[in-house]
Parts: sequence; C-alpha cells; structure tokens
Amino acid sequence: MSDEQKQDKAGGEAAPEEASKAPAKDGAGAKPAEAVPGDASRKATEPEAVASDEPQAAAPEAAKDAAAGDSSAAGAEAGESGKPSAAEADAGLTKSGGAGEPPGGYADAPKPAASEPVQAGEAQEPASAETDEAKAEAAAPGDAEKEAKLKAAAEARAARAAARAAQAEAGDTQAPASAEAGDAPAAEVAAPSDAEKEAKAKAAAEARAARAAARAGKAEADPAVPKEPSPKQPLLDRLVAILKESQGDAVEEAFINERSGHTPYVIVKNERWSAIAELLREHPELKLSYLRNLSGTDMETHMEVVYHLISLDAKQDYCVKVKTDREAPSVPSVTRIWPTADWNEREVYDLLGIDFPGHPDLRRIMMADDWVGHPLRKDYEPLDPEV
Repeated sequence: MSDEQKQDKAGGEAAPEEASKAPAKDGAGAKPAEAVPGDASRKATEPEAVASDEPQAAAPEAAKDAAAGDSSAAGAEAGESGKPSAAEADAGLTKSGGAGEPPGGYADAPKPAASEPVQAGEAQEPASAETDEAKAEAAAPGDAEKEAKLKAAAEARAARAAARAAQAEAGDTQAPASAEAGDAPAAEVAAPSDAEKEAKAKAAAEARAARAAARAGKAEADPAVPKEPSPKQPLLDRLVAILKESQGDAVEEAFINERSGHTPYVIVKNERWSAIAELLREHPELKLSYLRNLSGTDMETHMEVVYHLISLDAKQDYCVKVKTDREAPSVPSVTRIWPTADWNEREVYDLLGIDFPGHPDLRRIMMADDWVGHPLRKDYEPLDPEV
C-alpha cells in the first residue's frame, strides 16, 4: 500500500470521529434535538436528489409555469374579497416550508409534480373561505342573539300597541299607527296611553249618562211612589209627644237616622237639658237608664254634645243632641243622672273645651294640665308644631 493510500484511509477514519465529537463540543449541556418529521424520507431520497440535479431543476420550472396560470385566475377572484390567491399561498408554503418541516423547507427534497400544486391550490381556496366565515362568526357570537331579541321586542311593542288601539275603540284611524308601532321607539309607543285614558273617561261618562237616562226613564214611566215610613217612626213620635207634654217646645228637631239602624234622634234646647235628662231616665215608657256614649263635635258654626241612651227594659236606643255656642261652649253636666258621663265629659272638655257646669271634678284627662288649647277644635293652633 502506498503512502497516498494510507493517508486517504486515515483521513476517512478520522472524519467520522470528528463529526461525532463536534456536536458534543458545540452543544454541551443542551437537550438533544427532536426528530423532525420527514427526516427518514429525506435521507432515503437524498442520494436520488444528488444524482439527478437536472430533473429537479426542470420540475420547479414546470410547476412555476403551471402555477402562474392558476394564480392569474385565482388573483382575479381574490381581488374583490382581498384574500390571497391559492398560488400565492402555495408559493409562501414553498418558501417557508410546509407543516412539520423546518423553516426554509428541505432543499434537497424532491419537488412535487406540476399537477400537484394546482390541485392543492384549488382545494385550499374553499377551505380558506370556510375558515374566514367561521372566524367572522366567532368574532361576533352575539349578533344573531341580539337581532333575535330586538325582533322579539319589536313584536311585543306592536302587540301592545294593537291591544291599546282595540281597547280605545278609536276605529280604523289608529290601526295604521298600531301597525307601525313596532318600528317606533319606546317613547312613541307609550304615547297612546293618553288616548287610552281619554277613551276610558269617555266610556265612563257615557255609562253614567246611560244610567242617569235609565233612572229618569223609570221615574217617568212609574208614578211617584211615596217613601215608606221608618219602622221606628212610631217610637220617635211617642218620644216627641212625651217631651212636649212635659217641657213644651223643648224639642228643636226630630228625625230618624236610617244609617244608624233607624235610630230616633231629637235635638233639644240647651237650657232645658237637665230637666229633659231626668225625664228620659224616669219616665215609665222610656226608662233610658244607661248612657252608652257621650261625645262632642265641632261644627264650626257651633258645638254639639251627643248622648246615646239605651232602655235596658225595652232594648231600644235613642239619641239626644244639645247645641251650644262655639265662643263660650257650655252644657249642663249629667253626671248625677248617668254616672258614666263623668270621664266622658272630662274628655270633651279636654279636647274641645266645652264646659260642663255641675261636674264634680272637671279637669283635663288626656293632655297635660298646663297644655294650651284644645286639640280637636278646628281652630286649634299648636304652640309647638313638632308635638
């Protein structure tokens, strides 16, 4: 073996050793590189790629010519939508590398045939269009929901407006307005409420007029019927007769209070009240031995004291009123006749200021002794408004 052959053999053995040592030296402590998909196929085809450089050079030229014609048609379609053509997308993939390939692609890998890029370009354009539509829908997920809500609200407004128009009995004049109420804003839709109120007021007035006409027609058709006397009118007449026999013209007024169970009412003179009270209690037909209630009233023009009396034997109620002057109100006390009048007269004195001569202990019973004024009088003005 010659010296040249030995050097060649030694150089061939040293080259693999240096190649194996170089990565360890450069990447000491670094993680091992991950296997890139397609390495096996690249290594398998590497010898063929080196051996056939001329066919590889011719294949890209044919692919470029075929893609150029396709890119012109795809560019015309993508011009309006602003999307890149399929040929441009393929060219970008060729430059940057496909999925799973390192940036720059595999320079030594065999290039696809001329027909393959065209088919891939045609298949990618619809996919990209579908992807854009999906992105648009994802970007605005609530548009359809908002549109549905607006439509439902408009239909509801239109239905309410139509119902109001029907209730208002406005006729056909409000029908177009109710039809267009769905397109109007809420403020305009609320406007028919005035018409609704007016229609209701008109209907109520018509109903009242109809009832009044019916009553008038009934009164004209039927002859005037005299009002039936109260079932307790005989009791009132007998009470008035007893008082006149004993006290003469002591009765100022007598009537039946129908709202109070047809109770007989009499209004007697103030100066005769003490004698009348004794007569009401002692008369054998009346025997009003129990004073159920005593109250006072400010009538603005005068004051009144009202006595509700009961005959426990006859189970009959009577009512007696005594008027007095408002400037110096005074009514004789009846505590010696009906003892229950004691605290009632004190209460009337306290709140209305009516004096009861003959009362054994006439003083305030509710307000403080130094209280100024009488709270139930209609001309009462409190010294302290907060009290």
